[in-house]
Amino acid sequence: MAVNLNDDLEFVDDDYFDMFEFEDEGFEVNRLRREGNSAGPDDVEDASKQKSDTSALEYRKGKDMQGIPWERLNYTRDKYREMRLKQYKNFQNLSRPHHGLEKECKQVKSGSRFYDFQSNTRLVKSTIVHFQLRNLLWATSKHDVYTVQNYSVMHWSSLLQRGQEVLNVAGQIAPTQKYHGSSPRPLSRVQISTMAVKDNLMVAGGFQGEVICKYLNQSGVAFCTNLTDSDNAITNAVDIYQPSNGSTRVMTANNDSYVRVFDVERFVLLNRFPHSWSVNNTSVSPDGKLLAVLGDSTECLVADPQTGKAIGSLKGHFDYSFASAWHPDGRILATGNQDKTCRLWDIRNPSQSVAVLKGRMGAIRGLKFSSDGRFMAMAEPADFVHICDATSDYYCTQEIDLFGEIAGISFSLDSEALFVGVADRTYGSLLEFNRRNQFHFLDSFF
Repeated sequence: MAVNLNDDLEFVDDDYFDMFEFEDEGFEVNRLRREGNSAGPDDVEDASKQKSDTSALEYRKGKDMQGIPWERLNYTRDKYREMRLKQYKNFQNLSRPHHGLEKECKQVKSGSRFYDFQSNTRLVKSTIVHFQLRNLLWATSKHDVYTVQNYSVMHWSSLLQRGQEVLNVAGQIAPTQKYHGSSPRPLSRVQISTMAVKDNLMVAGGFQGEVICKYLNQSGVAFCTNLTDSDNAITNAVDIYQPSNGSTRVMTANNDSYVRVFDVERFVLLNRFPHSWSVNNTSVSPDGKLLAVLGDSTECLVADPQTGKAIGSLKGHFDYSFASAWHPDGRILATGNQDKTCRLWDIRNPSQSVAVLKGRMGAIRGLKFSSDGRFMAMAEPADFVHICDATSDYYCTQEIDLFGEIAGISFSLDSEALFVGVADRTYGSLLEFNRRNQFHFLDSFF
């Protein structure tokens, strides 16, 4: 991946932020403060929340999903969308021509509605440290979401509409427990570049090659260390998985071209697999028997997660890849690339992809399957999330159209909710969508 040494958070280019030169959220708060004595802190907070958040009912009545006041701007939403599509520049590491790619892309039927807008809150604002890394949001249930915000990992309860800090990495970090054979190292001021949460374990990767492991039901940090002293050490991705023996492992993908595997029971480094290019993403199949390795190469490797030995190579992308996801049945692997496509591979016949799905504006930087295997969500760097129906051979799709850089996407474990984190200085927020079913009309009564 591109190496960018940054001292400040929100490293994403300023062109990606500040979509509107308009002070919106603070307007009502400042008015209450100016008018003085009768407005206490609770009044200010309530006014800010009421101004910034959007409910499903308000959305049905015509309010913008993100609370953008188009009626007070110099252009309509449609006009601004037209401008963004024309002006947005997709980042590419390789400038080679994409001959034949357009013909490969599947013609899909858009306009489906699988998930309905439920709510948007600007009380949750995601932060992106590196523009190519977007795994910064995870949902562990329909009501519990974890997201990176500056030097913190925040827990958001959509049920209580309340946030709480669960990890602060702005100061000194040291593990609270000692494990025989492990090699922890104290850390300080970590810029979180990637994150994963599964069951009770949260793992965060850092911009200088750090890895931090925390049990959500325990205070403090269980384990932390610098994976390498290399200057080119960004932890690009972390994965929590179960190998075939049923234990739990943590896998890291780093810019120093190594994949590392840790045992969670003792946080001991079990394996270190070298590659000839920076590793941007890894994912292990549901049965724990196959490993997908993607990075600064047009090929995706399929390897044995126990030995790291390559079993096959998936060829077809035109640029570097940063995202992958396995269908719950373990047969389909999805890979996301800077050539603006997601390729679907049947791992039983990997000689060529079975489908190529194209984005609207930029690279595919986020991929997630719902736990029931019905849907796949793919996120572009900004503005668009696509939900594809696997049961229609990915022909029927829903497009979520928003404005802002996308920090991460996540289905809830029961597949009933989809969360989207938006990183923007003004309109940064957490969007929630709920799955449609035959009882979707009942939400009008609540």
